[in-house]
Amino acid sequence: MKLSNAQLTQFEEDGFLLLKDFASHARCETIHDIAKAHLKHKVPPLETEFEYVAKSKEEREKISDAHSELIEKRITIRRLRQVYHRDIVFKQWMEEEKIRPILKQILGESPTITIAHHNSIMTKMPHSSTATAWHQDFRYWRFENDNLVSVWLALDDEHDKNGVLEFIPGSHKLDFDPAQFDEKEYFSEGHSKNRDLIASKVSYELEKGDVVLFHCKLLHRANKNATDEAKISFVYTVKGASNRAVENTRSTEYEEIPLA
Repeated sequence: MKLSNAQLTQFEEDGFLLLKDFASHARCETIHDIAKAHLKHKVPPLETEFEYVAKSKEEREKISDAHSELIEKRITIRRLRQVYHRDIVFKQWMEEEKIRPILKQILGESPTITIAHHNSIMTKMPHSSTATAWHQDFRYWRFENDNLVSVWLALDDEHDKNGVLEFIPGSHKLDFDPAQFDEKEYFSEGHSKNRDLIASKVSYELEKGDVVLFHCKLLHRANKNATDEAKISFVYTVKGASNRAVENTRSTEYEEIPLA
């Protein structure tokens, strides 16, 4: 499968692209069931809502498995980390051959999975989740360039009420003043220069099996989950094969997986 010229242009201009009904429902349900079991038993490594809210800019650049917080019985899990090594079903999705030609088109070269970043089951737990602030993923990744794309798989319906992704089209191509971000490098909603950009936000209502590709510098966010059911999604990131991680940073903490 390959993108049309129109789709490729759309990604280059907007910084994101929807691939409808890309993964089979059966595959999504299998991934979802395994993820729910890991969430139920709080299988580390993971990130909690407390960690997400409390982390400073510097802390987000380090690896944390949240082991100390497992003492607490009522923690809210935000994501399961390092899913590539958790289960063969997760690994197989990340190495899916069907998407490789698409990723190669977007990156302009062969894709390589970055195990150090994303590589997660993302959750929005009912009522106890927090909103995700506007941000660029690249803010705490350390690579020679920004040729990285994330692959988001909806395992069930995602919409405004349960925390669907929102994007600011074209923001991956803009140069920002550091003052437009707060101390944690989230894009400030109160800054006067940001208001018109934020007003241009868009989102897709996603269905089971939909995939969204988005650039590592694209501004994006999500609401908290106001429904009675958990929203569970799968995300991983690929880079262009020649894009090297900066040594002695979080980006070199784990191996990389070339997708020939």
